[in-house]
Amino acid sequence: QVHLVESGGGLVQAGGSLRLSCAASGGIRSINTMTWYRQAPGKQRELVATITNGGNTDYADSVKGRFTISRDNAKNTAYLQMNSLKPEDTAVYYCMRSQAGFVYWGQGTQVTVSS
Repeated sequence: QVHLVESGGGLVQAGGSLRLSCAASGGIRSINTMTWYRQAPGKQRELVATITNGGNTDYADSVKGRFTISRDNAKNTAYLQMNSLKPEDTAVYYCMRSQAGFVYWGQGTQVTVSS
């Protein structure tokens, strides 16, 4: 059973930056993909960014050029560097790990961007 713990959320003014972390433990497989999703109040959960164990990345159009996903395989940790934050980035951000046909979710971390 893989356990994911997110951290790094908080309150920031528009134009500011935050860095989210997602640490995985237990039942780690080397071939995996880690993905950040977010869910704003009253909206569906949406994919923000994803990264494979080989470092291939993909981003939602809304965050391209502002957010950067990265990972440290030795630490089993993924990161989401968020720059030039906008009020519309306000959401609960969730980390998801997929490996060996299974999907695991973290508990989420709140990001609030004030205007």
